[in-house]
Amino acid sequence: MPIVTIQQFPRDLDQKRELAQRITAAFVEVYDAKPESVQVFFSEVESEDWAKGGVMGCDSTST
Repeated sequence: MPIVTIQQFPRDLDQKRELAQRITAAFVEVYDAKPESVQVFFSEVESEDWAKGGVMGCDSTST
């Protein structure tokens, strides 16, 4: 049972639907997995909940 976890900034629901479908299709093609066995988890992180190089995302001018 493939499980994929994606950490990202918040995205539109339609974008997440498409990504989940494409990831599932890749596992079906490459691993010969059944589509219903593929699980995709989206973990969305707001800019105040992460830092890069010691700078909080919400304080950064580029992400």
